[in-house]
Amino acid sequence: MTHSPNGVSIHPDPQALVAATAARLITKLVDVQSRRGEATVVLTGGTVGIATLEAVTANPARTAVDWTRVNFWWGDERFLPAGNPELNSVQARKAMLEPLGVPAARIHACATADDVASVEDAAADYATRLAEAAAAEHLARGFESVDPRLPRFDVLLLGVGPDAHIASLFPETPGVRTTGQTTVAVRDAPKPPPERISLTLESITTAAEVWLGVAGKDKAGAVGLALAGAGEIQVPAAGARGRTKTRWLIDQAAASQLSQRLFASEDTEAEDA
Repeated sequence: MTHSPNGVSIHPDPQALVAATAARLITKLVDVQSRRGEATVVLTGGTVGIATLEAVTANPARTAVDWTRVNFWWGDERFLPAGNPELNSVQARKAMLEPLGVPAARIHACATADDVASVEDAAADYATRLAEAAAAEHLARGFESVDPRLPRFDVLLLGVGPDAHIASLFPETPGVRTTGQTTVAVRDAPKPPPERISLTLESITTAAEVWLGVAGKDKAGAVGLALAGAGEIQVPAAGARGRTKTRWLIDQAAASQLSQRLFASEDTEAEDA
């Protein structure tokens, strides 16, 4: 495994990547809970995202976390009927949330196509619930996040597509250009299903830490462009930055187009899992 000062951690293969990310997440949650009592994580879907959750469930150190005091949100969701196996929330429940006994009140999934009439309604509902959670958090713990419409996100997990999309923010689409909103309804997404709910880029960048987990040679171009400083409209992954730390957790194949100059930068901090 190679670590660099700029927040890029390179792992030999996807299996090592997800195991290390899971261990890092457990450590982070223990740290946050020791300081504040509870923690908040924004989950992602995709192969690496769900495999990471499965690795958390399998890690013996998972018992160090009080899972009844971790709040879970999602960076994006497909607008599908309840129970559809393609829903990120359904996959996450099976992979980690149910096995670890996370209370239903801590699981903040998006409304489904059975709950509301349209994807716009689902995005509006998600924004409302985020704002309500932020208000309750302020009353209970006496502080606000950077954006008073959002709860404090301690760790926000993201995958990256071959086209460099993150969450459901795709290159050169209205979603990635949306400002002034915490969520956005996505129609005509370039990959199925076409209708999705997503946090906006502005919301993503309120997180204390943003972790991007990426595996596979087909993602190498996207990783290379994002870390080379491409524009976020054309390369949404380039705009995914945490307020205190941004971590790129990638395998050797996804790192194949990185410039060695990146490893001399000290823009963000890297630390061992």
